[in-house]
Amino acid sequence: MKGKVDLEGCDEKCDGHQLTSDARHSGKVIEVEGLTVVRSGQTVIQNASFVVHAGDYIGMVGPNGGGKTTILKAVLGVIPFVSGRVRLFGHDLRHFKDWGRIAYLSQNAIAFDEQFPLSVRELVSLGRLTRKRMGRPLGREDRKTVEGTLKYMGISDLAKKRIGQLSGGQKQRVVLAKALVRDPSILILDEPVSGVDSQTQERFYKLLSDLNLERKMTILMVSHDLAAVFCRMSHMICVNRLVRTSPITDHFDPNPILKETYGEHFQFAYHQHQCKGEFKDG
Repeated sequence: MKGKVDLEGCDEKCDGHQLTSDARHSGKVIEVEGLTVVRSGQTVIQNASFVVHAGDYIGMVGPNGGGKTTILKAVLGVIPFVSGRVRLFGHDLRHFKDWGRIAYLSQNAIAFDEQFPLSVRELVSLGRLTRKRMGRPLGREDRKTVEGTLKYMGISDLAKKRIGQLSGGQKQRVVLAKALVRDPSILILDEPVSGVDSQTQERFYKLLSDLNLERKMTILMVSHDLAAVFCRMSHMICVNRLVRTSPITDHFDPNPILKETYGEHFQFAYHQHQCKGEFKDG
């Protein structure tokens, strides 16, 4: 379909993102000002500025090679930037140390070898370990938190299975459980549904919406699914060397910002999503 996004596939007002926006807090989780990243002599990100507030559910979109993964890695201090400023929870990136508040799932988070020896429970339990606690056994509260997270993610029945025995969708839930078990303040995901079927994608989107609506989890997710972004999320960040941002409202027209990001002749296809309220698996 060309031009304006058609959200007729959403139930009523497609108000999952509206609930999120109303629930957001005023605290700034991520502040990026004038960020420029150069890789192999090429400017990949130029003068980018944006803010992520507590409670936001943000979709980061843009063409392949536009710099989405690069900007996430720069914000997290994985790669350097040549100019600009990044603040996490009010602290300059150079001095930030409270990394337990940030959970990051990379594009290859579920790429486990079939012979990977750990069980689901064992892998999720690793999320409770910190550098200071490395090598120490988990306490009663740790074990209680692990079991509660397994239950919340709907994977208690998989607890004894080896990771290599799971489907792609099950692995998604396990790695997300490992991230959540430390009770982070923000969840950052880089194309978390790549390589899985559409039904599994839909279930994962529902789960993320639950986390944002029920737990007020701040979420920043790279996605190529524009319809999911418009249906569920409170804001969008468009990245193609330059960075543009926009809130998503009931009467949001994405065409101007998408054409600026993807080009005047950009075309996209909408596919149906369940968009209203809280999302539970049936």
